[in-house]
Amino acid sequence: MSEKLKRDHDAAVGNIADTIRQFAAQGQKFRIKHGSTNSTRPTTAKGRHFVDTGKLSRVLEVDEARKTCLVEPNVPMDQLVKATLPHGLVPPVVMEFPGITVGGGFSGTSAESSSFKYGFFDRTVQYVEMVLANGDVVVCSNDENKDLLQGAAGAMGTFGVVTLLELRLITATKFVRLSYVPVKGVPEAVETLQKLIRDDSMDYLDGILFSQNQGAIISGQMTDQRSEDETIQTFSKSKDPWFYLHAQKMIRDTTSTTTQLVPLTDYLFRYDRGAFWTGSYAFTYFKTPFNRFTRRFFDDFFHTRVMYKAADASQLLHQYIAQDLALPFPRATEFIEYTVRSFGIWPLWLCPLKPTPYVTLNPFPGIGNGASEPILNVGLWGQGPKSPKAFVAANKDLERKLVELGGVKALYAHTYYTEDEFWRVYDREWYDALREKYNARSLPSAHDKVKVAVDVDVEGRGGGSLRDRVFRVRPMGGLYGVFKAWRSEEYREARRSKGR
Repeated sequence: MSEKLKRDHDAAVGNIADTIRQFAAQGQKFRIKHGSTNSTRPTTAKGRHFVDTGKLSRVLEVDEARKTCLVEPNVPMDQLVKATLPHGLVPPVVMEFPGITVGGGFSGTSAESSSFKYGFFDRTVQYVEMVLANGDVVVCSNDENKDLLQGAAGAMGTFGVVTLLELRLITATKFVRLSYVPVKGVPEAVETLQKLIRDDSMDYLDGILFSQNQGAIISGQMTDQRSEDETIQTFSKSKDPWFYLHAQKMIRDTTSTTTQLVPLTDYLFRYDRGAFWTGSYAFTYFKTPFNRFTRRFFDDFFHTRVMYKAADASQLLHQYIAQDLALPFPRATEFIEYTVRSFGIWPLWLCPLKPTPYVTLNPFPGIGNGASEPILNVGLWGQGPKSPKAFVAANKDLERKLVELGGVKALYAHTYYTEDEFWRVYDREWYDALREKYNARSLPSAHDKVKVAVDVDVEGRGGGSLRDRVFRVRPMGGLYGVFKAWRSEEYREARRSKGR
């Protein structure tokens, strides 16, 4: 790291620490303002008591010899990959949405198709610099403040303000050789994933269930080799297919495994265009044909950075189920069958995970599993019940069923647990003791951060401001969301992104 970068970073951290000390002296709770979000939770934050970390957005150093990099928390995934690839390196776990930040990946719950091998994103973090809620600046690593390094992972910033992270890196390759394995039902999909987890040659693994009798299990191997007859498929250009549609095409009308090469960055961010398949719901909402011509024409608005901006502004998130739900493999089929009966949402995303071996707020094996066996994440994203009361009830029943089957949800999403329900799932004694040890009581708690306010806006259409009532009339909310996304020029960032 250059001396100038170090001075600039230390000065920024010093300013953050001074601001926090002022809040601490006043006994004032505060939140962290980092300038972007990939959460689908409607915010309940109010007031002006924020610590701004938006300028901490640089890759400070890539160490080829140690295979590590020093990164500030607001570096997004595409820029991180762009910085490491010239050194022949790449992070072991890369979130598939390019706008997700390093800090968000650590403090939130982030697991991707390499997580069956490496675990959650935070398991690739070797140390963290953090400003505590009293203004002290500390380093957390396996040698120093280890309990804080482990506890802060997935804790939504409720232990302190992360200002620097050291990430482990692995050797990058030119391509990922993808294999598309067709499956004919939920049990076969779960069984195939369990089998492939044990294959040491696999680097990436996930699955898509398109219906009760059609799915694709997609495995990937990093490679620099290309045979003469191998085709190369890309997913980042406007003329390219959305990945999930391409995967469905690859397994349609065949019982055999098909393979092809994908450039590494195209694979890592393969779900960016269309945000998996949730972008298709916008076509339905606006009653617009959904085909390759319309997808190409509106491509600027269907990158995840733009979609998050539009969705947040539109206030439509209360109408969509958006959950990642992890549970032991033996209970996965039963849980998926429950979601089919209760929600009828297709496709579903399946992502096997290597669980964290200690207590954490990330999905962990201590509930219902009791061992370090792999767990399966089920991505359930789709239209919920139209009645606000029914929508809340459906989400609460989903949480109940998940806990009944020994599962734990990712906390980036809508969370309807009461405080008592929340702490029956997570270890409050451990959490409170760690917060006390590191003076974190002036920060909002994990439940404060993730809960959805179940108020009149959610439970009844008669409440809310005039603006809220107007936005409930289709397509007013959606049009406003598109306007705000256009005005923000996030689509220009998607165009400029060279990490993809």
